[in-house]
Amino acid sequence: MKEAAGEANLTVVAIILIAVIVAVATPLINSLMRSSARRSCCTDAGGVWDGGSCTAASNDRTGQYDSSSYSSCVADAGQ
Repeated sequence: MKEAAGEANLTVVAIILIAVIVAVATPLINSLMRSSARRSCCTDAGGVWDGGSCTAASNDRTGQYDSSSYSSCVADAGQ
C-alpha cells in the first residue's frame, strides 16, 4: 500500500511540474512565433528587420520596401 501511495504522489508531482513547464514555455513560444512572423512579413515586403522593427535597407535605392505591404501582412497574421 505504501508503494502505491508513493507512486501516486510521484505522479501528482510530475503532473504539477509538467503544468508549470507548459505555463512558462507557452508565452515564450508565442512571443517567438510572433517575432518570426513579423520578420517574415518584413522580408516579404523588401525590408530589413533591425532592432525590433522593419525598415528599408540602407542601400535600397530602388524603393523595393513597401511599408503598406508589411502592415497588411502583419494584420493578416493577427499580430
